[in-house]
Amino acid sequence: MLTIYELRELVKLLEQTDIESFEVNDEDSSLRIKRRNGNQVTAIHQTPVQTKSAPIVTAAPVVPLPKKEMIERPVEKVPVEAPQKSEEVTENLYKITSPMVGTFYAAPAVDAAPYVSINDRVEPTTIVCIVEAMKLFNEIEAEVKGEIVQVLVENGQLVEHGQPLFLVKQA
Repeated sequence: MLTIYELRELVKLLEQTDIESFEVNDEDSSLRIKRRNGNQVTAIHQTPVQTKSAPIVTAAPVVPLPKKEMIERPVEKVPVEAPQKSEEVTENLYKITSPMVGTFYAAPAVDAAPYVSINDRVEPTTIVCIVEAMKLFNEIEAEVKGEIVQVLVENGQLVEHGQPLFLVKQA
């Protein structure tokens, strides 16, 4: 079952879309969220399920959130030794972390080039990846100015909340 924090975050995300009804069933629980006209959520039902069936997810089409509506996450200074190049790269390293549990995608599509690679320069608003959570694709921004030093996860990998995704040398 989802925690209260996870439910609140889910409701916030759904209020910013055109979805009127949302339902998720898995082997342990069932979650149904409905809302009436407007953006106010009117009913949330989360109950244990006694049957053991395959997970079923149903929802209306999902619209990505505007960048300003994204969940904020801290960018922390990391005392980590990065791979050595011709010069020492141990100062001004920041880690970009995942703001949620989900699936990491390095590119916008299977056949597209990754958003960023090692040695790419990034600005605070540069999109570095996507984290998919419950069929919502969340664009993750660098939030720092600098150069990508290391990519810490692989495309398609499941990531946890707060898990480091990239190391960035601050400019």
